[in-house]
Amino acid sequence: MANWELKGCCKHDQTVFLTTIGVCAVVILALWRTILLTPFKLITVFLHEASHAIACKLTCGHVEGIQVHANEGGVTQTRGGLYWLILPAGYLGSSFWGMIFILASTNLLTARITTGCFAFALLVVIFVAKNWTLRGLCIGFIIFLAVIWVLQEFTKVRILRYIILFIGVMNSLFSVYDIYDDLISRRVNSSDAEKFAEVCPCPCNGVAWGFIWGLISFLFLCAAMYLGLVILS
Repeated sequence: MANWELKGCCKHDQTVFLTTIGVCAVVILALWRTILLTPFKLITVFLHEASHAIACKLTCGHVEGIQVHANEGGVTQTRGGLYWLILPAGYLGSSFWGMIFILASTNLLTARITTGCFAFALLVVIFVAKNWTLRGLCIGFIIFLAVIWVLQEFTKVRILRYIILFIGVMNSLFSVYDIYDDLISRRVNSSDAEKFAEVCPCPCNGVAWGFIWGLISFLFLCAAMYLGLVILS
């Protein structure tokens, strides 16, 4: 029976879970503008663009290509599909994947499954990517995940769950930051939220939609923490 009310919180595993999320958040914010986080940022950009592609496919559209650039930008070329669902799927999809990774980190088996599925997805993307930055990113991250897997299985360095958790927190924070950066700090007129405001009949501008999406992204992170505590209770 799931402990939805979190009675008796917080036990050792729950405390470690929350503490690790906090440490990951501090490390990410402290190293945000350093080259050390660049590969993880690019992976987050990839998941952002992949979410656009998935939304396109689910609404019967055609994905013509996905690109991730070294400057942490990206683009997904689509044809058809429901544009008003494809546009918010980038920001919200990134937060959703962040939640999935965070929850997967609560158990070694789910962390292994998530790692395997993610590595397979990256392998597939190598053959459909439209630029070498994305191909190189996929190859490099597959090698990175393979090394972490070997360390987990054959040595005492058991960090697979923490790497998966770090990727999850990175996605959650990057989504909120990306919305802030695009719509508040420098107001990018070509952002997904600005484009969404143009096609949506609602009387909201891009900043308003960005705020709404940012709030939803933050709720995804809160939901991940709550559900993680329930799983570990």
